[in-house]
Amino acid sequence: MGEAMLVNAAVAAVTLLAAWLVAVRINDVSFIDAIWGGGMAVLAVASWLQLGEPDTRAHLIAGMAALWGLRLFWHLYTRWRGHGEDVRYARMLGKAKEQGRFAQAALTKVFGPQAFLLYLTCLPAQLGVLASGAPAPLGPLALAGAALWLLGMVFEVVGDAQLTAFRKDPASKGKVLDTGLWRYTRHPNYFGDCCVWWGIWLAAADAGLWVALVSLPGPLFLTFTLTKWSGKPLLEKGLAKTRPGYAEYVKRTSGFIPWPPKVD
Repeated sequence: MGEAMLVNAAVAAVTLLAAWLVAVRINDVSFIDAIWGGGMAVLAVASWLQLGEPDTRAHLIAGMAALWGLRLFWHLYTRWRGHGEDVRYARMLGKAKEQGRFAQAALTKVFGPQAFLLYLTCLPAQLGVLASGAPAPLGPLALAGAALWLLGMVFEVVGDAQLTAFRKDPASKGKVLDTGLWRYTRHPNYFGDCCVWWGIWLAAADAGLWVALVSLPGPLFLTFTLTKWSGKPLLEKGLAKTRPGYAEYVKRTSGFIPWPPKVD
C-alpha cells in the first residue's frame, strides 16, 4: 500500500504541474477549481487500477469518488470557460502579474499547495480502495456511506442547477437566490460536498479502524475549508457587497446545514 500511495503522490504532483504549465501559458489559474474535483477522481481511479482484484467496496468507493469528481470538474470547467478569470485569483496574483512573477506565484501560492491538499482530502478514497481485502458483502458502514454520498450528490447537483438557472435569468440580476434548496441553506453545494466526502470516509472506514483514523484528516479539512476558510466566508464577504438584501437573507437562512428559514 505504501508504494501505491507514493505512486498516487506522483500522479497528484504531475497532474498539478501540468495544470500549472497551462496556467502560465494562458496567464490564468482560475481553472484550478475544476482540477480539484478532477484530480480526486484521478487519484481514486489510480488507486483502483493498482489493485489486482478490486472487491465490491473498492468498486463502490472508486465509483463514488470518480463520479463526484468528474461531475464537479465539468461543472466548474464550463463555468470558468463562460465567466473567465475568477476575481479571487485575480486579487491573489495581481501584483505578481504586474511584477512579472506570475509563474512563480502561481506555483507557490496555488498549484503547489493544491497538490498537497488534494492528496490529503482524497485520503478516504485512496485508502478505502487500497485496503481492499477478500471479497465480502458490503458492511453497514459502507452502506451508510453510500446513502450519505447520494444525499450529498443530490444537494450538489440540484443546488448547482438551480444557481445556474438563476444566473442565466436576466430578471435575477442583483437579486439573491432564496428559493429551492437555497431557501433552506445558503450553501447547498458546499453541504453536498461535505456529505459526499463524509460518505466516502464512512465507506472507507468499513475496511477497518486504522483506515478510518488515517483518512480522517481528509473530510475534516474539507469541512473546515468550506465552512471556515476559503469557501463560505470568502463567498459571503463578496456577496454582502454586491447583492442588496443579502444581509436579510443571511439572517433568515441557515448558513450550512439545511433548516427551515426563520420567520419574523
